[in-house]
Amino acid sequence: MMTLLLAWASICLTIIWAPSNWLWSFTTAHGLLVSLVSMYLIFNLDSELFIVDNLSGPLAMLSCWLFPLTLLASQPKMYFEPMFRQRVFIANATLLQVFTLLAFMSSDLMMFFFFFETSLIPTMIIIARWGAQDVRLDASNYFSLYTILGAVPLISILLVAYSTLGMLKPSPELPLMMWTTTFPYPTFLWFILNTAFLVKLPLYGLHLWLPKAHVEAPIEGSMVLAATLLKLGGYGMLRTSTLLQVPLYHTALLCMVFALLGIMITAFLCYRLTDLKALIAVSSVSHMNLVVVAALLHTPWSFSGATAMMIAHGLTSSALFCLANTLYERTNNRTIIILRGALVIFPLAGAWWLVVVLFNMGFPPTPSFIAETLIFTSLFHWSKIGFFIVCLALLFTTGYSLYMLASTMRGPFPLHIKVPLPFIIREQLLLVLHIVPVIFLMIYPSLIFF
Repeated sequence: MMTLLLAWASICLTIIWAPSNWLWSFTTAHGLLVSLVSMYLIFNLDSELFIVDNLSGPLAMLSCWLFPLTLLASQPKMYFEPMFRQRVFIANATLLQVFTLLAFMSSDLMMFFFFFETSLIPTMIIIARWGAQDVRLDASNYFSLYTILGAVPLISILLVAYSTLGMLKPSPELPLMMWTTTFPYPTFLWFILNTAFLVKLPLYGLHLWLPKAHVEAPIEGSMVLAATLLKLGGYGMLRTSTLLQVPLYHTALLCMVFALLGIMITAFLCYRLTDLKALIAVSSVSHMNLVVVAALLHTPWSFSGATAMMIAHGLTSSALFCLANTLYERTNNRTIIILRGALVIFPLAGAWWLVVVLFNMGFPPTPSFIAETLIFTSLFHWSKIGFFIVCLALLFTTGYSLYMLASTMRGPFPLHIKVPLPFIIREQLLLVLHIVPVIFLMIYPSLIFF
């Protein structure tokens, strides 16, 4: 584990000593090298405090893979900042990556909670300092307030349990306390354990911070939020679900109803949104509520489907935010009606949009389709009505995905944009590095369930 931490700490040397003209090139290359080395070290991890299994391994690899991509996407905005601020930005992004990686691999629930909450600090700095508009401070406050308030019940019960029973030895199941099997109020215990995760995921009704944070965050913040930080909530839910021996859909039926309705309502809401980044952010709520349903079903198939859904959504949503950012850099606007007609000027961009939108709506045989098949199968055995609701929401998901594609690509190009810059090699490479892993998982889907 020390080798892994030292590998990430070595990026600080590049941040400090890299020449100004080569700062982003050196740090991106160094970050890619460290990410590849980390993926190798993750499989050979030998530590009692950190684990890698079928759940934490794919998410940790996803976090490593996306780190150099965030640096690659942030260059245009950060290039005109003072050099000291550029170095601070890269250092802050590296710190966020380390906290996220340690959270995914922590074997003890208290340690996981520590890194889970610590990731709030660099994320809040990214939104508040490098956000696009003045209301970025409000978005940062929303994000921090929701996260902190949601964490209060969990930290309270953790402190009581650890002070009463003492620190338990770490194991792959993240044991919390010996009395979970005999606790008289399992529903109350489940809500206490999962409030922080439901806010971070987020569950519909607790999601109001997400569109604001996504819209105001820079591209690096949007990519990290959608690809890894939201997955911390799903990861926590899947881990803590093993602490209760009763079926969760019996003890948390109200949460299941909110999740099923949230999938439907957010899909409807996407048709009314005019901001492209807000549309992508709200669509993430719909996908993540499907993870909540999978965690509550508490079956091996639903757990496998939730893991596949988090991996697929992490790559797809990050690619969507990159595409939205490319249009924003050329138009200085995120309103969908103003972004129309890009296919006429950028035909290759239209191909990228088509591929990523197909990934987003679960076109066979993408990883999203595999994940939805696994979750839908488990849901069908539990409730036919719930299965019908989710299938109906899937149709609306296809509709707003095609609406997003048609609204940005088709139609006449705006006349007020005189000199649209073509897509450059950096942007093409960024999209390729998002799409290639998805195609690789289509060929070898067993890699998600190693």
